[in-house]
Amino acid sequence: MDSSDLRGLIGSFVQNLKDQGKSNYTIVAYKKDLEQFVGFLSSREKTDIKEVKKEDIEGFIQKLLADGYTKKSASRKLNSIRTFFRFLKLEGVIAQNPSLEVSHPKYIQAPPRILSKLEYRALRDFAKGDLRTYAIVELLLQTGVRIGELAEIRLADVGTEALMVTGRSIPLNKAVKKAVDEYLTIRYQTESPYLFITKTGRPLLVRNIRTLITRCFREVGIENAKVQDLRNTFIAYQLVGGGSISYISKIVGHKRLSSTEKYLNLIKEETDRKEKLGEL
Repeated sequence: MDSSDLRGLIGSFVQNLKDQGKSNYTIVAYKKDLEQFVGFLSSREKTDIKEVKKEDIEGFIQKLLADGYTKKSASRKLNSIRTFFRFLKLEGVIAQNPSLEVSHPKYIQAPPRILSKLEYRALRDFAKGDLRTYAIVELLLQTGVRIGELAEIRLADVGTEALMVTGRSIPLNKAVKKAVDEYLTIRYQTESPYLFITKTGRPLLVRNIRTLITRCFREVGIENAKVQDLRNTFIAYQLVGGGSISYISKIVGHKRLSSTEKYLNLIKEETDRKEKLGEL
């Protein structure tokens, strides 16, 4: 690989991600982060990846913060750069990975938001007014899938009892299956393989789903909530319902058990939340 062909290197990296079976959502996120980084390097007249130093990467992070990006967003972009440089080192394009010398911006991670029984019931009741919205809410709330994973679900991934998502099988209860089946009766007739599509047959994008759920939150008066909180709620209520940490971790796709265990402290503090999400 030519170390001076920055766009070409990104292309090779993206192909490597595809070969690993990464989701389109993940691939697009990496690609956008790296293209933004390459644009910054161009402003510094850096055209060869071998010329990139620790100071260049730190400069990029500082510019992101100055431009209004959150520390969390800047940290995520640094992770993209680190993964990219790790790939280049493995491919022999560079000898050293300068990104490892760059520290992540420090930020306080807000605790996961868990919806109360009143909140999630209100959300589900409101969503029933639109079959597609209702199917989306049920899948997010009762399977714990990530928003990026939801956008990537294909018709073939939906079985009679389970949903296949990025190599893992997630059980579908009667409520979810009923919601999806009812949505399929009004789904736009198209050859698109994706489960959720627009009224013109195009795949529903992550930003479309986020906008839809945000509107639902606003309409039912759920404050300070985001799409991720539906996943948080699923995990918390499954733990309250007696699910084992290892099983839930596997279902939601956590790489480490500690990611699931952190919810235990939250549910211990919430004595009024004693049952897992019920079925309709």
